[in-house]
Amino acid sequence: MKLFALAFLVACAYADVSHLVNPEANAKILSQELDVGVEGSYQWAFQTDNGISAQARGELTNPQSDNAAQVVQGQASWSSPEGEQISVQYVADENGYQPQGSHLPTPPPIPAAIQRALQYIAEHPPKEEPRS
Repeated sequence: MKLFALAFLVACAYADVSHLVNPEANAKILSQELDVGVEGSYQWAFQTDNGISAQARGELTNPQSDNAAQVVQGQASWSSPEGEQISVQYVADENGYQPQGSHLPTPPPIPAAIQRALQYIAEHPPKEEPRS
């Protein structure tokens, strides 16, 4: 069994060619933290020498009920291949993953005619017809 484990580790060491494909694979970790608490709470963070950093904090809300949900808040930042600093903040909870960042696409503005139509509908709701 020891021979198998040693052979497996040697094979993995020779198979790691990621440093030849991606120079980012050689980034060194400057700091790393992990704190796991009771009842599903945790906090982690890391930072690398190539400018990547991330952190998150999560907790279990209503742990003793049928409506228990994991809530996570975090952020990450890195440099794009063009050299632009990218930063994203997010919340993930029972409403889904909700990222925010200047690099994320946003929907186009609602055209003025559609806005006027929506306002008219709100101001003049349809009348209910009596049931026969």
